[in-house]
Formats: sequence, C-alpha cells, structure tokens
Amino acid sequence: MKTQELFKVLEENQDKSLLFEYAPNLLVGANYHITEVKHLAIDSIDCGSQADAWKETIIQLWESPNELGKTEYMSVYKALAILNKVGKMKAYDLGAEVKFEYSNATFHTAQLFVNDFETKDDKLIIKLAVEKTDCKAKDLCGVPESLEAVSTSSAEPCCSPGGNCC
Repeated sequence: MKTQELFKVLEENQDKSLLFEYAPNLLVGANYHITEVKHLAIDSIDCGSQADAWKETIIQLWESPNELGKTEYMSVYKALAILNKVGKMKAYDLGAEVKFEYSNATFHTAQLFVNDFETKDDKLIIKLAVEKTDCKAKDLCGVPESLEAVSTSSAEPCCSPGGNCC
C-alpha cells in the first residue's frame, strides 16, 4: 500500500478505532503508540549488479508497558492527526510504500507491509504481513522462479555429501 492510499483509508474512517493485525488473529495491544515515522530513501545494488532505488514510509508502533490492560484503541482521527503533524515537519513522499515496524515479547521486530484492511463495526483493522526476502536478479543469476520439490525417498539422504539438494 502506498502512503497516499493509507491516508485515504484513514481519512474515510476517522470515526473508528484503529487496530493493527500483525499476524493472523493477533492484534497489536490497545496500549500502542505511534513512536516514530521514518522517511527512507533506499539506494541499492542487487546480486546481479543492478542498481535500484525507492522510497518507503515506516511507521513505528510500540506498546507502552505503563498501559498494560488498556482496552480502548487509538482513534483513526488521533492517528491521522499525529501523521499529519509529522507531514508538516517533514513532507511525505505519497507514492512511497508504507510499512509498519512492530515487535512485542513474542514477535520479533519486523517491518510489515499492509496486506489488506477491513472495517468492522466501529473499527478499522489494518492487516499487516511479513514480506519475504527475494532475489531481484533471478534472470541474470539463473535462478528458477519456483524450486522443484526434492524427493527424500532416494537411497541417499538429501543432505549427505552425494545428496541431491545441498
């Protein structure tokens, strides 16, 4: 989801509570705060020696230990006010991909992309997902798009020196 698309969704749902689903059926606690907004410009070289560049907006969510047990989620209106204040201080690239950075005691720190969203009653639920790493230079490096399944029923174990997958 692009930054401008997120703002549009937020603007259309200002009267709702804002929830984040960081994994299937797991919600960021109601005690979350928006603690940082990062405007990133990535300038990279991939394994095929190809240059690439893009921008990202990273919004960091943090659960306050002082508010454990809180049940009322931040309103979309308040979140939008925070994000708009940031935008007045440092302009957004509205075409940049938006991600949310989050972790808790049982979930590692990750930058999660917006996979989907839904409105349910008085809630706007932003559904986040982990983006897997990938090789951008598959064609140049001769990497097939999908790997063939390897049978483990051969006479030799898969990861033995003469095995067929290592």
